Amino acid sequence: MRHVIALDVGGTGMKAALVGAGGELLHRARRATGRERGPDAVVDGILDFAAELRAYGVEQLGAPALAAGVAVPGIVDEGHGVAAYAANLGWRDVPLRALLTDRLGGAPVALGHDVRTGGLAEGRIGAGQGTDRYLFVALGTGIAGAIGIAGRVEAGAHGFAGEIGHVVVRPGGTPCPCGQRGCLERYASAAAVSEAWAAVTGNPEADAADCARAVDADDPKAREVWQHAVDTLADGLTTALTLLDPRTLIIGGGLAEAGETLFTPLREAVRSRITFQKSPTIVPAALGDTAGCLGAGLLAWDLLDKTDGTEATS
Repeated sequence: MRHVIALDVGGTGMKAALVGAGGELLHRARRATGRERGPDAVVDGILDFAAELRAYGVEQLGAPALAAGVAVPGIVDEGHGVAAYAANLGWRDVPLRALLTDRLGGAPVALGHDVRTGGLAEGRIGAGQGTDRYLFVALGTGIAGAIGIAGRVEAGAHGFAGEIGHVVVRPGGTPCPCGQRGCLERYASAAAVSEAWAAVTGNPEADAADCARAVDADDPKAREVWQHAVDTLADGLTTALTLLDPRTLIIGGGLAEAGETLFTPLREAVRSRITFQKSPTIVPAALGDTAGCLGAGLLAWDLLDKTDGTEATS
């Protein structure tokens, strides 16, 4: 059966699938990255995992994968197939596409940024399906985005497009590891909310999910922390809406798991800020933690479509 390998590499774990031409998941697997053993071990683990997936396809599906799509965190040079930098994984300038192509017997490999790849899946088969212009924003440890245009995701001239988490919303504010002060993700990410709520409660184990539950219980201190994050997020999103004019705004990541505790005040906060801009539809992401893997599969099939139009059809 014709299929591709889809691999989503996270900070602590890897999710993988064999994906058919119609998008069906023919096999799924997970494993740890092994990052505690260092960056070389992470790369070796990715290559070994991909080889195992290829072998499974040969044994169980009767043929090796036609191509592979891989989503990785950090700075990604998609054009050259290089994982340029990832703080969580400790690597720099890893020629991952070439290494994987060699390990997979010459099969073509597409390399993508994890959030942009997840955004691609959300746009094509998730919450943004059928939308010509969308912005996907993931609220996790940091904040990152993907700019969707007519079924593809814009990477930018240097691979930095969509880094909305580093839009400065509070000039001179909290220092950010990126070197700036007052970045959006220092106030409105799940990590930022967790930090703020832990400080208020005096409990270092308290996190954003705890804060959301306290908001639902009408705790005034929690509501203050939550509203501060929502207002800051709305400021950053309004800047993005002004620049990009998306039809749909898709919000995912850990903070979005709060559901309407987040979306109701966020929609109101954005609505109150826009003047001449058109208000987008603001919706939760639909694919959860499978988005990166599904997007990697789409990258692989797209790659085949570019090289041989007959390969991407069933």
